[in-house]
Amino acid sequence: MTGRARARARGRPPGQETALPSAGLSSVQPPGRQQSQQPCVPPSVSEEFGSRGQQRGPPTVPQGPIGRRPGGLQASSALQISAGFQELTLADRGGRRRDFYDLGVNTRQAIEHVQESKIGTSGTRIKLTANYFRLTSRPQWALYQYHVAYNPEMEARRLRSALLFQHEELIGKTHAFDGSVLFLPKKLGKKVTEVFSRTRNGEDVRITITLTNELPPTSPTCLQFYNIIFRRILKMLNLQQIGRNYYNPSDPINVPSHRIMVWPGFTSSILQYEESIMLCTDVSHKVLRSETVLDFMYSLYYQVEEQRFRDTCAKELIGLIILTKYNNKTYRVDDIDWDANPQCTFRKADGSEISYVDYYRRQYNEEITDLNQPVLVSQSRRKGGNIQGPVVLIPELCFLTGLTEKMRSDFNMMKDLAVHTRVPPEQRQHEIGKLINYIQKDDNVQKELRDWGLSFDSNLLSFTARVVQSEKIFQSGNVFDYNPEFADWSKETRGAPLICAKPLDNWLLIYTRRNYDVANTLLQNLFKVTPSMGIRMNKATMIEVDDRTEAYLKALQQNITADTNIVFCILSSTRKDKYDAIKKFLCTDCPIPSQCVLARTLSKPQAVMAIATKIALQMNCKMGGELWSVEIPLKQVMIVGIDCYHDTVSGKQSIAGFVASLNQTMTRWFSRCAVQSRGQELVDGLKVCLQTALRDWFKWNKYLPSRIVVYRDGVGDGQLNTLVNYEVPQFLDCLKSVGKDYNPRLTVIVVKKRVNTRFFTQSGRGLKNPPPGTVVDVEVTRPEWYDFFIVSQSVRNGCVAPTHYNVIYDTSKLKPDHVQRLTYKLCHMYYNWPGVVRVPAPCQYAHKLAFLVGQSIHREPNLLLSDKLYYL
Repeated sequence: MTGRARARARGRPPGQETALPSAGLSSVQPPGRQQSQQPCVPPSVSEEFGSRGQQRGPPTVPQGPIGRRPGGLQASSALQISAGFQELTLADRGGRRRDFYDLGVNTRQAIEHVQESKIGTSGTRIKLTANYFRLTSRPQWALYQYHVAYNPEMEARRLRSALLFQHEELIGKTHAFDGSVLFLPKKLGKKVTEVFSRTRNGEDVRITITLTNELPPTSPTCLQFYNIIFRRILKMLNLQQIGRNYYNPSDPINVPSHRIMVWPGFTSSILQYEESIMLCTDVSHKVLRSETVLDFMYSLYYQVEEQRFRDTCAKELIGLIILTKYNNKTYRVDDIDWDANPQCTFRKADGSEISYVDYYRRQYNEEITDLNQPVLVSQSRRKGGNIQGPVVLIPELCFLTGLTEKMRSDFNMMKDLAVHTRVPPEQRQHEIGKLINYIQKDDNVQKELRDWGLSFDSNLLSFTARVVQSEKIFQSGNVFDYNPEFADWSKETRGAPLICAKPLDNWLLIYTRRNYDVANTLLQNLFKVTPSMGIRMNKATMIEVDDRTEAYLKALQQNITADTNIVFCILSSTRKDKYDAIKKFLCTDCPIPSQCVLARTLSKPQAVMAIATKIALQMNCKMGGELWSVEIPLKQVMIVGIDCYHDTVSGKQSIAGFVASLNQTMTRWFSRCAVQSRGQELVDGLKVCLQTALRDWFKWNKYLPSRIVVYRDGVGDGQLNTLVNYEVPQFLDCLKSVGKDYNPRLTVIVVKKRVNTRFFTQSGRGLKNPPPGTVVDVEVTRPEWYDFFIVSQSVRNGCVAPTHYNVIYDTSKLKPDHVQRLTYKLCHMYYNWPGVVRVPAPCQYAHKLAFLVGQSIHREPNLLLSDKLYYL
């Protein structure tokens, strides 16, 4: 077995994750059915834990090589360190772990005009604090990195640790080990050291400790080590790792009225930022349901007919994330195997067979009571190792996490939950401060830090940022200023005519008999609100139908003509299949803009005029109308937004939404989507989308754009390198194929909403959210990237989340100020909300398009709709 294979194998799935055949599932039964005669195909399972590794739970795999260079580096040395990081072998970087922090991806070095500075200058100054703590001291001596191999191979990380730590007199008490890579502050006598340990069941194991690297304090790999140490500190504080974060199960917040519980916790990462190495830590919450999967299956069994039970179970459970409390690990449910049960046996690594019931009793002291329950199947997403195929979980031992759509639509539940999870700035700072206090006051933690020569600042990072000026809103000759604190202009623009109002000459209004009054009230209110907008409106063709999907489709087929502007459907329930069928028909077979609204939404007497106004605006956009604009000084520029949606339920395909501007004022957009094969994030169909967008741009403008700015959303952690090396070249190839003489300037910006960074500003004695338009391009940005943060939106509750922008390719040579201002301007152009949104409008449009196709249509919409925002 090679060193790389060992490194990959060190975090293999644990004992309860047993392999299943990939054969299709046969006919299904309710949870408490007769035992199947056919046993499971024996899986490979890890050895039982050794004498020093008897903690319950399988290995907890560190979640990413966290190596970054030390502080205060200038651009030239930054390039060298980044290059040095890329040269490290897989084992040096900690094995098969995914690089969640995109380390070693140095995009700034190729962008000439920001080599000296990437900092903007416009706007007013503002003092901010952020949830970062400087690393005030670090080891000034060399760190020795060893690779640890086992013969025979040990799969469980805790077992590997226990076997190695039997030789503490050799390696010393000060060490950091993540299952494969061992860091020591001293050098062992030999380059290759062999020792022997014994497992609990008497098996001898040879351990080979090989020196792979001597790391000076300036080595980027040292940051991987700092993160290992910090994770160890969090464990010493009795926090439990779930995914990449750490939670406190001993201090749960119960919400008994909704049968949920919230575990408070923290996110943490230590990275090299502009001036220094810093710890970024934020408050995190894990929502757990107090029912097991088996409880949920039983309650479902009593709610639906028996013949529909298995299908309903699959629809409800597949795609959910579940937690196994015996090891605090999360898994995704990919299937349910009704032919297996806890009495089935599997083969362990030593060749012996054991049933699930006995295994869990011995290994975790968990007693399985329902011996006839089916098992859950989770596809293993780990590459390498001996475990092949999916892994198996017992419903009785699995707890549901997160919220269902039904829960999310429960206003009272979300309100009660938000009290605990939407933490305002003052409280957030207090919670983060508590973690630092725990670290400062715990003697064992302080000893650990002293042994390694590490210490952290106890104060939050403070620095100066900028707030750019608010934008003016242009609407059909009128100019509006809005209150920048609220980032909303709905009151200011009420009653003003739209830039381009599309007439409602010939439109259909479809409703059921019991919603006749609702339909008439809507019609009357639309007649009241549309004249001031400049929308000419005739009475709709009213069509009454039975409350069946087939009746709606039949009415559409019989009544839509070539002159129909839009179809309006009033739905009496939230049934997804009806909505999906209507949207699929009107987006693919018969391409007509459509509006579907729930009857109960239209039945709120206190809000009927406001609802009618929003509906009229949305219908106008869907028919190709334009609402408002902001000043865009750049000429001949096409803005592109891309986002992805993973359709995990039906077909396992991914949909990439692609939206591009068609005119100078960014009020008209071309929309298309590319349907991808299963689980693929990066877009193969970009060339076709971009070529079609350029053709449409030419039809509108009679020339091609001289600049193209792409905002790429939907990029997962660790995918930046693939994006730089794979997606950007696709864009360049596509532009070359347009014509020999066509060479536009291209800028590609990665948009990231899921960031742990939070900013606060002083308000009297307390803290508050920074105002919309706050730009941060100092201190907390990465020196090897051309990146910045913008706080564009305003929030009423909790902390505002900034959006991170990373310019990964740029031949436009726009000043940082101009890129930042353009980005902020585009956050004003999303027509579904009369205010500033969190991301540039084309990204939000691309998200809406990809979501509609992934959720309801499942194939590419008709291109006749491509010049309309039909998916709002």
